Amino acid sequence: MNKLVRLVRLNNLQYNANRDPQVYRSVPRRPFHIQAVLGGTGTARAKVEVDGTIPCNQSIELPGTFTCDVHFDTPGVRVATLFVETAGESFAQDIRLDVMEHEWIG
Repeated sequence: MNKLVRLVRLNNLQYNANRDPQVYRSVPRRPFHIQAVLGGTGTARAKVEVDGTIPCNQSIELPGTFTCDVHFDTPGVRVATLFVETAGESFAQDIRLDVMEHEWIG
């Protein structure tokens, strides 16, 4: 049996919650690029939810890649949840999105 979600990427890097969050940080109005590489056969429903809103909601033919770009106008830390569902399997993962006030100086 194939694994439904093979890889989650944030800003083109494999997402790892234990990695230094500096690697994934962004600034206001610059998008976070979330991708999920999906395996299996059939069709999956994929969405990202942030602060009660759903900026991306797609139906994906498997195997395939789900892509979502999310940006914020104000600094702060938000948690996006990636949901992927098929007829027999489901997946959910929280992703920390950290927006700095301005570009790193130094």
